[in-house]
Order: sequence, then C-alpha cells, then structure tokens
Amino acid sequence: MILRGEAGVGKSALLGYLAARAGDEHVARADGVESEVELAFSGLHQLCAPLLDHLDHLPVPQRDALATVFGLTPGPAPDRFLVGLATLTLFGEVAEQQPLVCIVDDVHWLDQTSAQILAFVARRLLASRVAIVCAAPTGVGDHVLAGLPELAVRGLADRDARALLLSSVQGVLDVAVCDQIVAESHGNPLALLELPRTHNPADLAGGFGVPNSQPVPGRIERSYAQRIARLPDETRLLVLAAAAEPLGDPVLLHRAVESLGVDMAAAGAAVDARLLRIGRRVEFAHPLVRSAAYRSSSSDERHRVHRVLAEATDAESDPDRRAWHLARATPGPGEEVAAELEHSAGRAQSRGGMAAAAAFLQRAVALTVDPARRAQRALDAAQASFQAGAFDAALGLLATAGQEPLDELRRAQAELVRGKVAFASGVSGDAAQLLLKAARRLEAVDLGLAREAYLAAWGAAWVAAGPTRGTEVFLDVCRAAQALPPPVGDPGPLDLLLDGLARLTTDGHAAAAATLERAGKMLTSIPVDDVLRWGWMATPAYTAVWDFAGLQAISARQARLVRDAGALAQLPLYLAQEATAHAWSGDLAGAASLLAETDGAAAATGSRFAPYTLLRLRALQGREAEVSAAMTHMAEPAPCAHLAASVLYNGLGRYEGAISSARLAAAASFDRWHSTWALPELIEAAVRTGERTLAHDALERLTVATRPFDTDFARGIGARCRALLGEGAAADELHREAIVRLSRTPLRPEVARSRLLYGEWLRREGRRGDARRQLRAAHDGLVAIGMDAFAERARRELMATGERVRKRSDEHRDKLTPQEEQIAGLAGSGLSNPEIGSQLFLSPRTVEWHLRNVFSKLGISSRRELRAADADSDRRLARA
Repeated sequence: MILRGEAGVGKSALLGYLAARAGDEHVARADGVESEVELAFSGLHQLCAPLLDHLDHLPVPQRDALATVFGLTPGPAPDRFLVGLATLTLFGEVAEQQPLVCIVDDVHWLDQTSAQILAFVARRLLASRVAIVCAAPTGVGDHVLAGLPELAVRGLADRDARALLLSSVQGVLDVAVCDQIVAESHGNPLALLELPRTHNPADLAGGFGVPNSQPVPGRIERSYAQRIARLPDETRLLVLAAAAEPLGDPVLLHRAVESLGVDMAAAGAAVDARLLRIGRRVEFAHPLVRSAAYRSSSSDERHRVHRVLAEATDAESDPDRRAWHLARATPGPGEEVAAELEHSAGRAQSRGGMAAAAAFLQRAVALTVDPARRAQRALDAAQASFQAGAFDAALGLLATAGQEPLDELRRAQAELVRGKVAFASGVSGDAAQLLLKAARRLEAVDLGLAREAYLAAWGAAWVAAGPTRGTEVFLDVCRAAQALPPPVGDPGPLDLLLDGLARLTTDGHAAAAATLERAGKMLTSIPVDDVLRWGWMATPAYTAVWDFAGLQAISARQARLVRDAGALAQLPLYLAQEATAHAWSGDLAGAASLLAETDGAAAATGSRFAPYTLLRLRALQGREAEVSAAMTHMAEPAPCAHLAASVLYNGLGRYEGAISSARLAAAASFDRWHSTWALPELIEAAVRTGERTLAHDALERLTVATRPFDTDFARGIGARCRALLGEGAAADELHREAIVRLSRTPLRPEVARSRLLYGEWLRREGRRGDARRQLRAAHDGLVAIGMDAFAERARRELMATGERVRKRSDEHRDKLTPQEEQIAGLAGSGLSNPEIGSQLFLSPRTVEWHLRNVFSKLGISSRRELRAADADSDRRLARA
C-alpha cells in the first residue's frame, strides 16, 4: 500500500505508528533520501541490510546477485530481474520465521532501481506473510510503484484540527483567529503544530499578533515567498494586507485595500496561483503562505498596510484590534497609540487574557519616549508577562525599565517582580533574598506593597528552607514583618495574614491563633487581583488553625480564579494546594488528576516546584519506591518530605523508619505546619516501638499546638494521640472520641486510621469481636480511599483476630490513570470535551480518546452512566 498526501499531513507519523504496533513482526525500514537518488540499489540496501543473515538460505544465483549489488562479493552487475527475485525470496524466507513489515518513507526519493525492484516484489507477494507500506507526497513521483493500492491521507476535519491546535497553544486564543488558522491549515497537522513553535503565547493571545519579521526559516516557506515575489505589485500588497489581518474578514480587507489604492480584482492573480482564496472569509492556501507574505515584505510596506487596516477597523466595536494595528503601523514613538494600547491591556486582563495584556504593554513600551512613562509601562508589562508565564520576557522588560532613571518605588517594584519570577521559575533560594530586599526598600515608599513583598518573601523562604539551610532568612523575614508600623485604620486580610504567619513562626500557635482566625474569615472574599498577587499564601492560615473546611473552600476558589484569569505562572502552585486538600480528604484520584494538570501548566511556562504534594499522595498510597526515589533526588529533603516518609512507614508498619523521618520533620521548629503534623506520626510509631518517653514528649508539643483551636480536626487528632498513650477505660473513651470528632470532618483518611488504631488496641485488649468491627470498617475505608499500605496493615490485624480477609483486588475504577480519573470526574460534572480540554491543556480529541478508555474500563457507554457510576462510588465511600 502507498500512503499519499501533502507534506505534513501525517504520513510519516502513520508509518511510525505502524512500526510501533508491529509486536511480533520483524520490521525493516528505509527512507528515500534526495542525495542518494542517483545511487543504484541504495534504497534496497537500507531495506535488506537487517535481513542479510538469511542470505545463505537463498538459491545460489539469487544469493550471489544480492551479494554483488550490495558489494559483499565482486562480480559483474547481475540481471535486475534476478535481483528482484532474490529480494522476493529473501522477504519470504524471513517471513517463514517471523512476519515481515517493510516500511519505506519518502518513496519518491528512492533510486530508480530500488523503486523498480520494490514494485516487482510488491506485486508478487500473494500469500506471503509480508506487508510493504510506503509513503509519498500527492502528485510527486506518481510513477513510482504505480498500480499498487493507495490510501489517501487527508487533513483533519475542522473539529479535530481545532482540537489539535488548541492542544498545542497555552493560554487564550481568539476564537475568530482560531477558526482562520484551522481554515488555512486545511487540516494539515504539521501546519497546526508548527504554529506554537514560531509564535509565543503573547503573539497568539486574543489574535493580536502577526508573523514576526525574522528571516524566512524553512524551505517550504521560502518557496512560497518566491511565488509571492512573482505576483504583480498590487496583488502582492493585497496579499500582505490579508496576511496582516488575522480574522480573514473580506469586508475589512476590501475597505483596507481601497485605501491602498488597490482594486480587489488584483486578488485574482493570487487566487490563480493557489495562494489565496476569497469567499465567506479570506483564506491562505497554507499558514506558511501568510507567514511568507508578511516576513518577505519590507518594513515600510508592513507599516502602510497596518495603517489602512487600523483605519478600516471600527473604533467602537473593536478598539483593541484597531489599537494593535496602529501600534504595528507606527515605526517610531507614539504616545497616543501607546496610551490606547495601555487601555487595551486593561480590557484584555479583565477578560482573563493575561498574555494579550502582556503583548499590548510590551508594544506600548516600544512606542513610549518619556523616560518615566516608559519605565512604568515596562514594569507593568513585566508584571503581566510574569503572570502570563513568560519569564524571559518579564526579565527582559525589567532590564528595559532599568535603563531609565527609576525612583525608589519603581526600583523596588522591579525587584519585587524579579523575586516573583525567581520563585515561580523554581529558583527558590534566590527568590527569598530578592523579595526580602524588595520589601525592605518598599517600607519607605509604600507600606501596603511592602507587606505584600514580605508575605511573598515569607512564602519563598518557607518553601526553600530545610533542616540545615535557609532558616535564618525565614526568621529575618518574620522579624522584619513584625517590626512594620501598624496599618492605618482597620487591618485588612493582607495585614492580618502577614502578622499572623510571622507570629506563628516566632511565637507559636497560641500567639497567632486569634489573628489567623480573623484573617481566615476575610480571605474567603478577596478579589482576583489580590489572589493573583499574594493569594497563594492564604492556605497556611487555615491549616495553622486546623480549619480543614476553610482550606478546602479557599484552595478550590483560588485555583478556579487563577485558571480563569489565565495566570499560567502561578497556576501550578494553586493547583498543588487544591491537590493537597483533596489528598487530606481522601480523594486521592482527584489529587492525582490535579497534579497531572499541574504538570501541564508547569510545562507550559517552565515553572519548577518541588514535588511535595506528589510525595504526600504517594505516601498515602503506600508507594515506597516512588517516595524513596523522589527523596533520593532532593539535595536536602524539606520537612514536608520527611513528613510524607513518616506516613509511608507507619502505613507499612515499619515504625523505626517512621520515627526517624518524623523526628526530622518535627525538628524543623520554624515550620509550624509540617513539624506539628509530624507529631501524630511520631507518637504512633514511638508507641509501637515502646519508646513511650519520646511519645509523651511529642504529645506535649502537639497539645500546645492544638489547645488554642476548638475544631473537630484538632480535638480529634489530639484525642487519638492521647488514646495511644492511655490505658483502660480512659483510652477506650479517647479512641471513641477521636472517631466521632474526625467523622464530623471530611478527613476520611484520618477517620479510617483512627478506626485502625482503635481496632489494634481492642485486639491487644483481647476484645476480638469489637476489634473486628473497627478493623473491618477501617479496612473497607482504606481500600475505598486507595491507601494500600494502611489497608494491608488493617488486613493483617483482621487476620490476627481470626477473620479471613482476601487481599484487595483492583476494581475497574482503580485501573483508571490519574488523568482518566480527572477527565471522568469533569465529564461526569457535565463539562463538554472542549471545556475539559481547555481546563486540562488537552485537545478535545485527546479528551474523547481518554473518555473512550474510561468507558471501556468501567463497562459503560455514556456520560449518563458515568454520572451514575460516580454517584454510586460516592455513596460507597461515604458508607466506608
């Protein structure tokens, strides 16, 4: 079979897919190469070289013929018919032992002799277990292998083309521009995938971008440029205007070319040359035609074209596109246009088009002459670029701002953005110092912004600090924040949050409790601008006061707001916080799917954050190999990593390891969160190993941390830990109290673990019947959650009571991958494939493929059945 289609349509990808799917078959490959087209038998040699071990099994004349043409033995050139027959016999010999798949790409570039022999063999395969699949461009080399079966490989349908395009573009893409690109690609996958490689998000966001004026890069584009250059001048100018107008609006183009003094009839030459098509919309034959038309023109021509397009664009209905064309039409400074761009940036940002806002502001900077305005616009553009995830662009704009004389406020603002970029891009150690420096500089000029900077510095120092590094910077931030003068009037959520976290770090839970509880009540309604600037620091306020319901609500709200705002730089951090809340509640599949989304967002921006949430998830799941591997690659594991390891080892029943890890986490007194959460792990492990003094010391610390907070979370964990050290009726009552209190919370893992501990205690007390009831409930709950190590621990305890329990067998739901779990959940909630794709940075086509896998694994066939399955799962988990 011959696959035929235009360049980039996917023929090579199909051949690669075929090769990958060839399980037990032997695969022989060859690629036509233009430089070898004159070398006789070169293509045949590629194909046969891996098969020559079978050469001795051929009849002598045939063996000698192949050996001669391949230069293995000397001799006169053999008859081509004999070479063809020898090749056919060789293929058949190989296929007798193992089916043979021969794959030839770019068959039109095979040397003529090899092509003739391949055609000879292909026509004579008959019943042999041999497949020959070749690929060639449409209309090129049609004489090669003529007469053999052909499969036309055509472009994708519009729906699939749109899905592929959206899957490779991060951020916002204007709907009209998306439709135009899809139309011009004619479904060519390569054309759709190449677009993001030559345009950054700011170019594509909102459609406010055209091909840049860099040198024409590819052979295909150069050929298009040459064809355009041969057009009449008027036609070439019209094509340029069409290239500069990304919406493909024929009415707008008509108005623009009239201003150029060009008759629309001039388009005929471009249409005849198959470069342009004008109907309901203006379409290019290929996206590279648009690119070639724009890049091959002169700067004067581009300025002229953008000017008439701006004049033709309605200022009332589309002010942003008009401003963009004006900016492109302005070769030098222009304050009026720069101001319009600034307004457009504000409108774009309000729509969630962060990358579009950055693009407007960047161009405004280039058009600004006044040093003070230029510096401020550069700072604003840097901030927008940072939020859009364009870190290099942000740093470049900060350098631009630094070329102008900056006052103290702007200098501090620049340092603040630089610190945020360092933190978001993963350079956490440098970030804390940069942010602390910015905060100190801001104290003298803007106390509100100084508090924001101190809060960011606190967060960066907290993330970067380890048992032997970074603690001094962390404490410096806290002391400096506490030394700030009080705010004027009533403190706001930022003031309370910073004050509470600083007090918590230096003075402990009791000193910070009231402040953090007040902050928590106010943080639930902070506007999106505050969420984007410092909102990621809100979650510690809820965990510090043992308010899990607040943690769930704030993490979900903020992740949604940041996602909707298009702030890709910070999205991974907010998603990880929401994933943590899911893990705490026992929704491990939800946590895993959010982490999969986190990876997609981080890959889009280059953000790098330590995988602490993933560590906690894997620890709860009992996956020792993955936790150990992750910690091995950390230069110095942070307290949260040691906490995850202690949970893992308690689940596995390896209590010495749990003690070691919990001690390391609990020793980090600067980290009031993980050092506190490590105490229940330390108490459980210490009691199991008989180290009661160690357990009592840990309980004293835990009591200090929970006493100020009257929540079921805090009281339940405290009761459980006291029960482990108690005896008789008092211990029994404390175990029951822990289960009752924690059952009032969404913390299903803690409920199941409390039942496990109570069941273990009951068994040791000789109360086997009571122990079975608790252990059975614990086992079922832990299995339902997916906490395999703890579930196995519960199973062993149940067996010790005399009850037979089979090892867990995976249900269909457990076979879903994390991404399938996430897609299944979103589909079950009513989202469409495009909506799911836009949220997860996937194409709708990919979402559809995953859903088919989900349906197959769950044995269902519709979204209605999926919703029913999810509801049934929720009921089972609730009962557990």
